[in-house]
Amino acid sequence: MSHELISLAVLVIVFLIATVRGVNMGALALVASFIVGLSVYDATVDDVLAGFPADLFVILVGVTYLFALAKNNGTVDWIVHAAVRAVGGRVALVPWAMFGVCATVTAVGAVSPAAVAIVAPVGMGFAVRYQIHPVMMGIMIVQGATAGSFSPIGIFGSITNGVVDDRNLPGNEGFLFLTTFLAATLIAVITYFAFGGRQLIARGREDAHVLAMAAQAEAASFAATHDTSTTREPHSAVEAREAASRDQAAPADESHRLNAQRSLTLVGLAALIVGALGFDLDVGFTALTIAVALTLAFPQSAKGAVEKISWGTVLLIGGIVTYVTLLENQGVVQWLGEEVAGVGAAIVAALLICFIGSVVSAFASTTGIIGALIPLAVPFLLTDQVNAVGLIAALAISSSVVDCSPFSTNGALVVANAEAEDREMVFKRLMQWGMSIVVVAPIVAWLVLVVPTA
Repeated sequence: MSHELISLAVLVIVFLIATVRGVNMGALALVASFIVGLSVYDATVDDVLAGFPADLFVILVGVTYLFALAKNNGTVDWIVHAAVRAVGGRVALVPWAMFGVCATVTAVGAVSPAAVAIVAPVGMGFAVRYQIHPVMMGIMIVQGATAGSFSPIGIFGSITNGVVDDRNLPGNEGFLFLTTFLAATLIAVITYFAFGGRQLIARGREDAHVLAMAAQAEAASFAATHDTSTTREPHSAVEAREAASRDQAAPADESHRLNAQRSLTLVGLAALIVGALGFDLDVGFTALTIAVALTLAFPQSAKGAVEKISWGTVLLIGGIVTYVTLLENQGVVQWLGEEVAGVGAAIVAALLICFIGSVVSAFASTTGIIGALIPLAVPFLLTDQVNAVGLIAALAISSSVVDCSPFSTNGALVVANAEAEDREMVFKRLMQWGMSIVVVAPIVAWLVLVVPTA
């Protein structure tokens, strides 16, 4: 067996083991880099480590650290509360409020599963309380997280744009964000009307204060149920909600006031956006600077924030990119690109890569597959037979909108937060919709973004 096939087989094994056994894919990839590098290619440890993405490391640590601070000091809760109050009592807009919150927090740097983990308990609680279909709510939360993730300072956007820059490919950050956002929004619209959106609209307006207090009750219930700092766990979610309701007696809840700390955090997030987009500042170091400034100003609320950095994601993308870079340096990526292009026209190869991204991402890490597949497309992208900007956007859409699959982290979070009697139904519906998107999304993205520019 050739060294190309051996190294690619190891990459496939890494994805399979990570999916079946639950081991961090990045850790496996780093071990694979060490073993394959030294045994197959006779490389040194320094050669292997040369592929570690230091720039992505700083970006991932910086933005997730800043988001952890925003969660600690209540800024994220304030955003959720403000979004619910903004719908003005219209139950039909509540799913869109959850979509908007997820899109907002991922657009400013939150990892997609972290955003879903925060919003899903609130949103799924609303679904029960106001007779909203849980599948509609779940998919809209997941698609909201996807919609924001490809912003220039979002995790997926930072990874994709970083890989594009490193390979000297033509890229367009704004186009990538716009197309992925529209794709996720389109799926959300279809889901909304497929699962009772018209009936929600017909229900009209309900009490805005009740909706806002319900949001607080759901959030408090989730916090109480998952609190490990106390010696007594609540006996049930109902008990937690009753306790939360008792705590809501004061008309103006301090936890939802825009105090100085939250105001400065919002200013910091705005400064990150302006600095990255308007002044081309490094996203990672800018986010770290803002996070450190907030930590110095408010040290109490910063406790535990470092532990909440998405170290698992940092390890995942660091390991995958290190292994893929090793393959690049050894000519494997060039060889594979030529083989893929050899299946026929480059435009057919582009569809094949989109399908690979869609299928693998539905069962494994979207973050990992985005970092791994773009380099595989580099060889035939450089032939100018396929528009690079269009294909990268199509690959991003194909690999991300399938996250509503119950086998992905985001889909699993939705199932876990559904009511016990609804979980089997939610799982089956998410599987049906997820597998349908796996097939449809690559074809539509390819037809819209690749074929017209070929």
